[in-house]
Amino acid sequence: MADKVILLSSWVSAFGLRVQIALAEKEVEYEFREENLFDKSPLLLELNPVHKKIPVLIHNGKPVCESSIIIQYIDELWTNGPSLLPQDPLQRANARFWADFADKMIYQCGSRIWKNKGDAQAAAKKELIGILKQLEGELGEKPFFGGETLGYVDIVLVPFSSWFYIYETFGGFNIEKECPKLLAWVRRCNERESVSKVLPDRHKVYERTCGLKKRLGLE
Repeated sequence: MADKVILLSSWVSAFGLRVQIALAEKEVEYEFREENLFDKSPLLLELNPVHKKIPVLIHNGKPVCESSIIIQYIDELWTNGPSLLPQDPLQRANARFWADFADKMIYQCGSRIWKNKGDAQAAAKKELIGILKQLEGELGEKPFFGGETLGYVDIVLVPFSSWFYIYETFGGFNIEKECPKLLAWVRRCNERESVSKVLPDRHKVYERTCGLKKRLGLE
């Protein structure tokens, strides 16, 4: 019997998008179910009762939660397609470190840019530029974070690029000017069909964020 794979997520979620990229890289067929984050489905609440968040991968009826854990699960379970994590234990640990760094730093810092104004926004912008410069330093002269091919850190990080336009527009700065090598890396990632077919249009993400600001009373 073929595997039945369902992904509970949202088209705009950077954390869900990375799972979609991983599934595409491994050529796994799945059903995508859009979640309303303001009215979460009973299924989502049942399968992720601890965090009550997307994404949730449902594999043959069993849930796997947290995007970074889901990607590692996908990499270990499906052997077709490229290995997403390095085989060398030290390189694998390093990849997990930088993926964790991106998880903990970019989303929260970027959110403070579009949710705030004035000094708070300026501080968040300065912090985000510093974060991106650190990532650019880790990338160095390599085509991808793991070397010559798209891997775990790339998959975790590249969905955030769909939000760069938001950060730039609300924060009044240019990421490519600050981190040209990082933006060149974004373009390389988008040359892969697994990435380009999944990442949403930046203007759609911007429009959605403007609507969210109004809903949250931040206008």
